[in-house]
Amino acid sequence: MIKSKAWDWDKNEIDYWLVPTTEASFLAESWQSKGYSKFLDLGCGLGRHSMYFAKQGYEVSAIDLSESGINHLRSWAKEEQMEIQIEQGDMLKLPFPDETFHCIMAYNVIYHTDTKGFIKSLKEITRILKRNGELFITLNSKNSTAYDNADKYVRVDKNTILRDEHDTERNIPHFYVDIEDIKKYFSDYEFVKIPVEEIEYYDIHNTNKFSRHFKLLLRKK
Repeated sequence: MIKSKAWDWDKNEIDYWLVPTTEASFLAESWQSKGYSKFLDLGCGLGRHSMYFAKQGYEVSAIDLSESGINHLRSWAKEEQMEIQIEQGDMLKLPFPDETFHCIMAYNVIYHTDTKGFIKSLKEITRILKRNGELFITLNSKNSTAYDNADKYVRVDKNTILRDEHDTERNIPHFYVDIEDIKKYFSDYEFVKIPVEEIEYYDIHNTNKFSRHFKLLLRKK
């Protein structure tokens, strides 16, 4: 199993990672309607979703391996007087008791490992999520051009490559799945949203280059 590697957020040059994704507002409303209150931002990065959910009244915990990301969130939360439990830690060994959270968001996070690491991280998520709690997660699709051209990268295993397009993610592993993988790995969950969504992201300057991600909303059985 490959050792976890943190993003270097000190090299980030864009504000994109400070703005909550469009799914955040839907999830906040949906989870509030179900009486969920304890939220984990897994792989919080700079803290955009931690801050958003805290402002919606959730009891928020945030964790990331990156020291630069965690320091940024601590400063941001202090500046805006938001109470957030912030931890620096590895997704392969989460520092939370069993069945702690009603809802977990892992946006572009747990695919930054190899196959064994993904399985271990998912087991940790399942452990700390309450029964009938919900998980929103994004995953790399094997239909992405990077996976189709994996011979250009260092391959870790049949599902994982090391990518190096940007300094923030230099040699960070990227794990890829297809629909059959999803059905296999998430057998302990029910799909809240069907069909599973697969989104394409194109390079505006080179439309032959694109990435595809699955977006899954799941409920623990």
